[in-house]
Amino acid sequence: RPLQSNTHFELSQRNKQELSTWQDSSATVSRNLNRFSTFVKSGGEAFVLGEASGFVKDGDKLCVVLGPRGPEWQENPYPFQCSIEDPTKQTKFKGMKSYIAYKLVPSHTGQQVHRRYKHFDWLYGRLAEKFPVISVPHLPEKQATGRFEEDFISKRRKGLAWWMDHMCSHPVLAQCDAFQHFLTCPSTDEKAWKQGKRKAEKDEMVGANFFLTISVPTGPGAGLDLQEVESQVDGFKAFTKKMDESALQLNHTANEFARKQVTGFKKEYQKVGHSFKCLSQAFELDQQAFSAGLNQAIAFTGEAYDAIGDLFADQPRQDLDPVMDLLALYQGHLANFPDIIHVQKGALTKVKESKRHVEEGKMELQKAEGIQERCNIISFATLAEINHFHKIRVRDFKSQMQHFLQQQILFFQKVTQKLEEALHKYDSV
Repeated sequence: RPLQSNTHFELSQRNKQELSTWQDSSATVSRNLNRFSTFVKSGGEAFVLGEASGFVKDGDKLCVVLGPRGPEWQENPYPFQCSIEDPTKQTKFKGMKSYIAYKLVPSHTGQQVHRRYKHFDWLYGRLAEKFPVISVPHLPEKQATGRFEEDFISKRRKGLAWWMDHMCSHPVLAQCDAFQHFLTCPSTDEKAWKQGKRKAEKDEMVGANFFLTISVPTGPGAGLDLQEVESQVDGFKAFTKKMDESALQLNHTANEFARKQVTGFKKEYQKVGHSFKCLSQAFELDQQAFSAGLNQAIAFTGEAYDAIGDLFADQPRQDLDPVMDLLALYQGHLANFPDIIHVQKGALTKVKESKRHVEEGKMELQKAEGIQERCNIISFATLAEINHFHKIRVRDFKSQMQHFLQQQILFFQKVTQKLEEALHKYDSV
């Protein structure tokens, strides 16, 4: 009897444990062990598991619609652009602190504001934290020394102009309150700036709550096939890896080619020019009147080669540098996508787990359907972002390649012109 009693006690304890396990798994699917993963930190896990709760105002809603190429962000009904001009050195604390301020003129207000790099940096930080399934373009890198050198300021302004173009082109980022505050708050109104800044920092629609703001297509034909989504996302992952490798290679090649033009090619052409000039100086020693024309023509040829050397040195600024600026921006986007994909993959994993639990009788179908529905929201947003990326990529690389080739043609036309001018000098010899 005592033996039976103990056995009964052990069995009942085990039953309780099994019941407890069953209840736990019926309540939720397992959590990621890595609490530092992007899926967890972004709030994606909490959202998929149904733990997000917040009141979404109409102004906070982000709509995904079905376009001809699949899910897309709903277009901004009031598109605008913003120029970045006139970087100027300014001071504060009676000249003790210096900084560069950039003049921004948004087309939808026409009112200019001045912003420092630190303002851009603050905005980038806010948006990168708020939008885990959107690729917020990276800013040009910080630089501690040489911040006031003309070349650096010019390069940074161009980088910020690309950044601004991508912000204004994005249907979600362009309409974000923090971005609009950045574009429209008067530079002189420090109080209004701080109020808007605090408001953005206290935004409740971040983390798991951010996903509540996403509204997706519903009704017949609006559902997503999870296998198809997985296949599309895997295809995009392979694409970004290959694009990243080729962008890195092109950047290295363009950089090397630009360096050769600025130093090597210039030097080589000017060596040729110098040699022609030396020949013309040698010919002058004959002091024959009828050879003066030839001497001058050869000297002019030397000058033409000198000038061509300078053209080579100046050219990368016109064609290769803009290509490298674009590549730098896209390398930032490509660095963002592994995290975006990770959030979507994490959501898919939870759906697969929940389906398995339903089959094993450990979870109610209704709960599993809720997980799938919330995963769909993340999938819709991810596919919309992938679509947007491809759309702007085609636009940007088309325009940049056209610009590159136009500048190359102009360059060779200038070289041809110099050579033709030199050739005509021999007509009267």
